[in-house]
Amino acid sequence: MAEGKGSGRPGPQLYSIAAHRGFADALVAGLIPRYADPDLGLARLTLLLPSQRAVRTVTEAFVRLSGRGLLLPRMAVVGDLDLDETLGPLLDPLGADDIPPAADPVRRWLRLAELLRDELGDAAPRGAALLRQAFELGRTMDRLLVEGIGPQELLEDRVIGVVGDQAAHWQGSIRTFARVQARWLAELDARGEIDVPARRNRLFERAAQRWRAAPPVTPIVAAGVTSASPALARLLRVVADLPGGAVILPDLDLTLEDAVWDALGTAGAPAGPDDPPLGRDDAVTHPQYHLKLLLNRMGVRRDEVEPWHRSGLSAAEPARSRAISNLFLPPAASARWVRLKADERRLSGVRVMETAHPEEEAQAIAVLIREALEIPERRVALVTPDRGLAARVVAHLLRWHIVADDTAGQPLPMTAAGRLLLLLAEVIRTAAAPVPLIALLVHPLVGEGVTGWDGDRATWLDHARRLDKALRGPRPEPGLDHIRRLVEARDDAAFSAWWTAVAARLTPLLDGTDRTLGAALDGLAEAAGALSGGRVWAGGDGRCLAQFIEQTRAAAHAVGTVVAPGDLAAVLRDAMERIAVRPLWGGHPRVAIYGVIEARMSRADLVICGGLTEGTWPGAAAPDALLAPAVLRALGVPGADFRVGLAAHDLASALGAPEVVLSHARRDVSGPAIPSRFVLRVRAMLGETLLQDHAEQEAVARARGIDDAPAEPPAVQPRPSPSAAQRDVPLAVTALDRLRGDPYQFYASEILRLRAWDPLDADPSAAWKGTAVHAILEAWHKQGGDLLPIARAELAKMSAHPLVRGLWWPRLEAGLQWIEQAIADQEAIGRTVIASEAKGHMTWRGVKLKGRADRIDRLPDGTLAVVDYKTGSPPSARRVEEGFALQLGLIALMARDGAFAGVSGEPTRFEYWSLRKSSRSPTGFGDCSEPVLEGKKSSGIPREEFVATTANFLADAIDRWIRGSEPFTARLNPDLPTYTDYDQLMRLDEWQGRSAAEGMP
Repeated sequence: MAEGKGSGRPGPQLYSIAAHRGFADALVAGLIPRYADPDLGLARLTLLLPSQRAVRTVTEAFVRLSGRGLLLPRMAVVGDLDLDETLGPLLDPLGADDIPPAADPVRRWLRLAELLRDELGDAAPRGAALLRQAFELGRTMDRLLVEGIGPQELLEDRVIGVVGDQAAHWQGSIRTFARVQARWLAELDARGEIDVPARRNRLFERAAQRWRAAPPVTPIVAAGVTSASPALARLLRVVADLPGGAVILPDLDLTLEDAVWDALGTAGAPAGPDDPPLGRDDAVTHPQYHLKLLLNRMGVRRDEVEPWHRSGLSAAEPARSRAISNLFLPPAASARWVRLKADERRLSGVRVMETAHPEEEAQAIAVLIREALEIPERRVALVTPDRGLAARVVAHLLRWHIVADDTAGQPLPMTAAGRLLLLLAEVIRTAAAPVPLIALLVHPLVGEGVTGWDGDRATWLDHARRLDKALRGPRPEPGLDHIRRLVEARDDAAFSAWWTAVAARLTPLLDGTDRTLGAALDGLAEAAGALSGGRVWAGGDGRCLAQFIEQTRAAAHAVGTVVAPGDLAAVLRDAMERIAVRPLWGGHPRVAIYGVIEARMSRADLVICGGLTEGTWPGAAAPDALLAPAVLRALGVPGADFRVGLAAHDLASALGAPEVVLSHARRDVSGPAIPSRFVLRVRAMLGETLLQDHAEQEAVARARGIDDAPAEPPAVQPRPSPSAAQRDVPLAVTALDRLRGDPYQFYASEILRLRAWDPLDADPSAAWKGTAVHAILEAWHKQGGDLLPIARAELAKMSAHPLVRGLWWPRLEAGLQWIEQAIADQEAIGRTVIASEAKGHMTWRGVKLKGRADRIDRLPDGTLAVVDYKTGSPPSARRVEEGFALQLGLIALMARDGAFAGVSGEPTRFEYWSLRKSSRSPTGFGDCSEPVLEGKKSSGIPREEFVATTANFLADAIDRWIRGSEPFTARLNPDLPTYTDYDQLMRLDEWQGRSAAEGMP
């Protein structure tokens, strides 16, 4: 291109910057001499750029290449719809009163949901699902509006004919779409508004008409704009025809053979008037297709586009562009790969990196970035659509104190402010279930400056942890009343004052009634501000959240959208996921982490393309939910595969950097991953021999080496030997089995005093059920009367969740009825209950023995029957005989020796009363058994020897571990079923099953 004021050639001024030249730097390198002027120079130039990110990138290029101070050109954006950007004042001036204002997108979203409900009636989805469908409907409307397609075109013969050939569900969805769109457009007309894409098109048309009628006296150049929307294409054509104007495209392949170019398809230029704008066989996934579509809509031929004969500071070898062109040949043309020479297939400076999993991939990418920064002035960029991978790389770089910002931003729900709002919504949805409630109370923004509470955050967290511990176990009943009772039972004024402040903020949210979305957001915003002392609105995420709430609740109040408490969290999460929070300031000046859209026009010395797996790059091509692909094709709207072509073009542009690393992992979080089709193309074109030369292995090896530590000797079976003083602990009747079967667990629980906490919202465990049954039976034995009303009252005291009660109560009721009837039958023959839930203790061989008797009965002959209640199956007689289920015998020993007040006599019956299912029970649940060897039984302890045998087992345990010096060996009896509370502490998985030859002592 000739330097100076213009190119001097007739016709439209269109240029292409090849991928290897580096778009932004090459653009600036050509603009500076072309528009140089001794007076204001570049300041007279207007640059039309695709996005605000492009403005920043080009500005940085001017700074790098100017070498001295200069006045920058005016830069205006045409606005990237994918980035939710608006047009600047150049294209949307204040005086554009002839174009109606744009409708509020949030109001439209909520109103479309109402219209959908009216149209579908009883078939309409509910809650969040309805709003999701409304959002998809609005997105489809926007796609048509961007293409300049109105509702009347859905009624054209070529479209009606296609609709009639579709399946019934497509026909129904298209009719619904058309009716809802028509009703919405009628509402817009009544308010004097139009949709955002329609207004953009009118603004583009307005600018095109104005510039065509009266060309500006200063030059206008459009650079990097690739959107193929018809209105924008017409504007670009006007810019290309302006005096001193030009349109500069990124990486339009001017060397692609005409036959291959033609093979891309009609691309908006059908051969006949009755043919669809987009052909069925169009290669929409090719990286050049959208540029061909743009040129056809501009009304120019590819041979009218000239190469931009300038290179940037980060230019690669010219052969790279030729190799990229070969790489993305259409399927039929790619057969020529077998005939290409090695130099034509080689991607010099491009490496392919394969890792085992995403974590290793992130570590290897961080190593590459760290190595690149060792070279002065070297710039490095990671480009990936995988936000999880980007976050991992950012975290790994902190190892070397490198602060790198992900300029694509984080979804609003992933930020601290967004999580706080969603936690409040989850508390509403679950009626203050323990998990969301505790997560809310320990949130990093909560607890400082709380309205109505004077403590500091440390004290706040202390109280939250106390409540956390108290709520462990099965989910309690919904609401806050049970927590109030729990707090009051602690009799702690400070704890009560803290909970009063919390409850004051949460109670208004938990009335359980449907509200308008606007009212719900009002309540959430008030609670979030009060619990955080206003800190939720600070920072970039807080301001973004505040803006989201203001926009949404204003539209919600206007529309009157109603949401149920159970739907609020899902509705807000869906809406907030569509909002990205970008950093307010940059990180390391030579490190950039981009999303695919943000990376357009950017360039670095080393570009790492990460997350190149199918479904990520390119993303999964989801078809439109409302309009069938054939209908879109008849309308001339690119289908879902069109975005695959855009992803391919983004990768082709990135491949133009001096050094490129293409990275992918063999698996993702869900299982094996398929490499991206682009990576498979690279492998196929290179062939096995060249692929070895292009493999990046050193960074992977270093990434693995970072976390590799010297081999540690394998853990051995623990055998702790505490001192005699430490061994001198009381022995509970429930602990003897553990001491004999797994001494280490006894050591951990009774000597180290370690206890496992139940998780929050745990499944009802056997221990919890046992506690409930014991509390019910204790109350019944003390109060008398009917058992079932007492059981219901006791369960209510435990604040058991209705679902827990509903699932467990029928079985418990049947078992309790059996107990009530069995005891009544026994009383009729002279057997009476003399103790229940009785605590007792005694000293035996110098050791305190303590326990609780579930029940002790006096038999007609004056002897005692010891009863142990079980909610499930009782221990087998074999386990009792072997000395690993001794609770019955120990209680009998204590009863014989007077350990329980008011109980004396010789025990002769040793009974398990189980609430398990039983065919022998008249209620279907309940069974009585004795682990006694008599009759036809083959296992158990003889009745007359039961207490003596238990005493022998007890004496043996005391002599060996309590008074003796035997180590507390882990899993002494490995075949014995036991609890797993201490398996991790004893490192069971590291030594269990190893033979002596492998190091087991």
